[in-house]
Amino acid sequence: MDTIRQQCKVSSLEMEIPADLIIRIGDSIFPLHKAVMVPKCGYIRRAVAAVEAASSKGDADAAAANDPTATVVELDLSKLPGGADAFEKAARYCYGANFEITPANAAALRCAAAFLDMRHPSADLARRVDEFLARSGLCTLPGAVAVLWSCEAPDDHILRAAAEELGVARRAADAVALGVCREALFPTTTSSLSRPPGWWKAELAALSPRSFGRVVTALRCRRADPAVVAAAAGSYAELVLAEVLAAPRDCADQRALLESVVDVLPSTADAPGIPAAFLSRLLHAAVAIEASAKACRDLELRVAAVLDQATAEDLLGVALDGTGERVRNADTVRRVVTAFVERQRQAAAPESERRRSRRASMSGTTAATELSAGTAGALEKVARTVDEVAAEIATEEALPISKFVGVVGAVPKDARPSHDCLYRAVDIYLKTHPALDEIQREKVCSVMDPLKLSYQARLHASQNKRLPLQAVLSALYYDQLKLRSADAAAATSMGDVVLDTQSSSAAGRARAQAMADASLARENEALRLELARMRAYMSEMQHSKGSGSSPSRTAKKATFFGSELARMRAYMSGMQHNKGSGSTPSSPCRTAKTKASFLGSVSRSLSRLNPFKGGWTANHTGSIAAGGLQCKTMHHHHVVTPKRRRSSIG
Repeated sequence: MDTIRQQCKVSSLEMEIPADLIIRIGDSIFPLHKAVMVPKCGYIRRAVAAVEAASSKGDADAAAANDPTATVVELDLSKLPGGADAFEKAARYCYGANFEITPANAAALRCAAAFLDMRHPSADLARRVDEFLARSGLCTLPGAVAVLWSCEAPDDHILRAAAEELGVARRAADAVALGVCREALFPTTTSSLSRPPGWWKAELAALSPRSFGRVVTALRCRRADPAVVAAAAGSYAELVLAEVLAAPRDCADQRALLESVVDVLPSTADAPGIPAAFLSRLLHAAVAIEASAKACRDLELRVAAVLDQATAEDLLGVALDGTGERVRNADTVRRVVTAFVERQRQAAAPESERRRSRRASMSGTTAATELSAGTAGALEKVARTVDEVAAEIATEEALPISKFVGVVGAVPKDARPSHDCLYRAVDIYLKTHPALDEIQREKVCSVMDPLKLSYQARLHASQNKRLPLQAVLSALYYDQLKLRSADAAAATSMGDVVLDTQSSSAAGRARAQAMADASLARENEALRLELARMRAYMSEMQHSKGSGSSPSRTAKKATFFGSELARMRAYMSGMQHNKGSGSTPSSPCRTAKTKASFLGSVSRSLSRLNPFKGGWTANHTGSIAAGGLQCKTMHHHHVVTPKRRRSSIG
């Protein structure tokens, strides 16, 4: 009786009546009176009636009839939502004692009242709690957050299920969403001294990931501004995962928390404004603590959706390990960039118009150009970011070639208007890894296009000893191609002047321009064929070296080829010196003749290196001398002298 006297505070007259109803909830025992609880609680009334009916069917002897404890009914209410605390307040309400309804206990009281079936007109606890929620509990954002938090009690799954069934959690989540929209659009000013701007973001951090997921769903149903949803989601994740982001550890609790937060984040369509820097940090933490593959893939796609807003520092943070010193996650960066490129392609050519766009691009119409132009800016920006990241990770000595090429090659070559930054990253990688052989260096350099290098970059590449020989030759030949194109353009302009003096008709100028373009096209094609022959020769040299050919012959080939390469480099240096000094030749014709004679000599020398000239086969070996090329078969000793051919350059 002391317990009921302390808990329920009933009148002295009622306290003199012995308790005839014992309620057990876990370790708590409540001695009560059937006269008070039975009329106001439908559940207790039915339970007491069932117990008394069962006891009346048994044999009742006189001893049992005279026993005063025979009328005491004991009930177990361990399945009551809210537990002993909620039942204590419900009992107080039945006894007419005072108690306080707060946002923290309103959900438990509402669920307990529904479980006990307290619908008596004089003791309708459910109606009283509903009035409190409508008038006070859910009218403010902190109150709604407290109600929603109480619905997700981690140690009371019965309360969670009851709050879900009665709709209390849904009402609270909707009230929180309404408060977030109101505070984001119309910040309160009545308490501005105690509440700084954006205070509502910190209120959301008290919610569990499941409760926050309800809020996001409510915001989406209310068609909230995507910026508001993004701000709420970003702030919530950053506050909840502050410890995980600051010091990620391989901990099961951290993994569970991060995965639950990632699951409730709004989609990129609903909240496209989540900062790329924060998503990159989240992805770095997920990889560091070894989160599930689903969570990591989800974050990779989210980062890819806003990759054009990311900086090189953001991507570099993803590539580095937990200490920030070693490159461990290059594959993650590659997957992010690949997903971004795929998104851009899908955006440029939707599934319903992909076939039409392919036909338009083949026919040369402007439709395909407009589709690709919409994504060119984003691709170019991401390409610059990737090149900066590649230059940073290239200094990692343990970075394999496949990972470096995978990161750089994830961006299409045509997305880069210039390959100067890419050449810088390649040069840094080759400098950091000096032990690479010729084939490995060619694989590293395969990601860049010498045609898209600037004049300064091509000049540097032609003198860069770290580059493979094929890349050096490409730089030299493309530079010569530029020079020949410039000379042809100058000649065309001089011809235009002559034509203008003879005739001012537009047809004459168009005819002259067409002739000049055709001449340039023929010269360019000849240069391309010359470069193809040189590449074939280089492949034959490497094959001969691998098959164990004579070292002296290989040395002679290398000596002759090195001398020709030195002549070409000297010629390029001289052209640069003349261009820089501003010297002008006395006669344009003489200058053209000088260039033609040099280029012709280079082409004639290279023609001697053509392994397919003169009917060579794979069964022949050759030796190169300074004055020509002799071909000796393995079984015959006759000499095949190649014919001199007209230079395709000179």
